[in-house]
Amino acid sequence: MTDLLTAAQMRAIEAEAIASGRATGLELMERAGRGVVDAIFAEWPDLAKAPHRAAVLCGPGNNGGDGFVIARLLQDWGWQVGVYLLGDPEKLPPDAKSNCGRWQAMGEIGDIADAPRFAHEADLFVDALFGTGLKRPLEGAALDWVAARASDTGARFRTVAVDMPSGLCSDSGRDLGDGTATVEAALTVSFHAPKLGNYLGSGPAKCGRVVVADIGLEETPRSEHVRLNPAPGPRALHKADASHKYGHGHALVLSGGAGRTGAARLAARGALRIGAGLVTLGVPPAAQLEVAAQVTAVMLRRIPDAEALEQALEDGRINALALGPGLGTGKGEAALTEAALRARRATVLDADALTLLAEGPSLFELLHETCVLTPHGGEFARLFPDIAERLEAAPTGGPAYSKVDAAREAAARAGCTVLLKGPDTVIAAPDGRCALNAAAYDRAAPWLATAGSGDVLTGFVAGLLARGQAPFDAACSAAWLHVECARLFGPGLIAEDLPEVLPKVLARGLAREIG
Repeated sequence: MTDLLTAAQMRAIEAEAIASGRATGLELMERAGRGVVDAIFAEWPDLAKAPHRAAVLCGPGNNGGDGFVIARLLQDWGWQVGVYLLGDPEKLPPDAKSNCGRWQAMGEIGDIADAPRFAHEADLFVDALFGTGLKRPLEGAALDWVAARASDTGARFRTVAVDMPSGLCSDSGRDLGDGTATVEAALTVSFHAPKLGNYLGSGPAKCGRVVVADIGLEETPRSEHVRLNPAPGPRALHKADASHKYGHGHALVLSGGAGRTGAARLAARGALRIGAGLVTLGVPPAAQLEVAAQVTAVMLRRIPDAEALEQALEDGRINALALGPGLGTGKGEAALTEAALRARRATVLDADALTLLAEGPSLFELLHETCVLTPHGGEFARLFPDIAERLEAAPTGGPAYSKVDAAREAAARAGCTVLLKGPDTVIAAPDGRCALNAAAYDRAAPWLATAGSGDVLTGFVAGLLARGQAPFDAACSAAWLHVECARLFGPGLIAEDLPEVLPKVLARGLAREIG
């Protein structure tokens, strides 16, 4: 399991190692520099063949100290290295100043204003300006350097960022500026563990490829850390030989009226494919024939109003509900939502149900710990306008308010699990647990940008709730499987394909675990 760290958490881990005597600051800096050089040669093997030209830009903090180590190691390898410092060498922190002195015994230090900026001027650019320590937008000579490079389409090629591209907030992945004032790297080398900003916001677009270098620190998983959402254990989704359908739960998905049933049918299909023992579509009378003509394994039940839903829920075997996709937002649908929440069954709410929650404070107050909310950005802004306003405001400094902060605050307020959708989907529980399901880097899944894919995700969550998974775990597993289905299918994906490719994803996982 991978923890994603904030800058403060990383500093605390380093400080603990130094205070315990397990490592000195200089040792950690040396390991970091060597980790970057190793990553460079692994990424571009031809660069291991000297001579080449490198431009190393060092900042006024310990990130700059890492840069001095990198410069020294590259020069020892036979490279022609130019080092350019932002600030005064005499004002560097002690460890960075020590490595600055070691470099000065080998070569000169130039001013950042004179640093090469364009692709033809060097074979490698090393951004060791700020890393995780940046607290304000770039300015002055650093900003001029980044802005000049933005005009050169080849400048990103063979640019490596040390821990984090300068200009990018390491806690939020947000640009501390107008977006053009951030280094665009082809490779980012993070130390000990990836940072939240590598995966949130603009992080994947600005970091290029992320490599984590081991610098000899101990693993320190803690409950307050955000985890990179792992693959669910295949056996948790397996069905025992002697099990029966009611042993895997019964999910009830509420549908909208005639002409609006497609979204609920997608959700129901998703719930059935992910292993719920039974799935029933609850439909209003006007939609009964339409739905009956479209479903086979999914069952149908006539639910004209809230009273009928209450009667249906007298069957205690119905242990999970899904409502929202295509439901509608009238008074009748509000009454259905109220009846569903009062039943206090495991419930996933999406789409129109979220709109009803936003418009009805009395409904919002009925949320309980076994609910899962699955908003996209617009729905989140309607539900939590003050939180969304903080998230959307242009950051003036770091650490900037992040999507993780927003999801955690929303989950605490709602008292239930919140799955805030996007390429950087964040799942937060009311107790503070948090996971980031990133469809980025080698898990990018742009094909999910298609109508109805969110409805299938709702069904995945509902099916896992029916199977007895806790809300946070169900949301995490569903999000991971959702992305993996899209990746396996690839281009041409439409929402109907997601449930149908899920068995292959599950079979692959089980085969890996058994094998």
